[in-house]
Amino acid sequence: MTTVVKEMLETYPADLGDVDREALARCIEECVACAQACTACADACLSEENPAELSKCIRTNMDCADVCTATASVLSRHTGYDAHLTRAVVQACLTACRTCAEECERHAETHEHCRHCAESCRRCADACEALLLRLG
Repeated sequence: MTTVVKEMLETYPADLGDVDREALARCIEECVACAQACTACADACLSEENPAELSKCIRTNMDCADVCTATASVLSRHTGYDAHLTRAVVQACLTACRTCAEECERHAETHEHCRHCAESCRRCADACEALLLRLG
């Protein structure tokens, strides 16, 4: 299935080198989806009966959303590519997603939005890990 991310990668006018376009596209897409899930989960946590009990989850959601958004942006820019920076950003995203997934899983039985968020975080972490294995 062709996505906007894949279309943009295909139409990039310069050579992307030996980067695995499928892994890159998947990582960008999962980062965007995870940022949305984390933002929505934090908002849902704030609407729960006692949001103070979810303060760590809310904070972790917000941090993960910010890191995922930054990662998707860095991965979407190819001019002047810096492999060291890209690897560091993707590694930070992997860490943020794992941390957020673990926190949301603590609340998943009580709050379904946390379950969905944890699943999205795990998918994003997997995509980050796969991309890291393929980055030069």
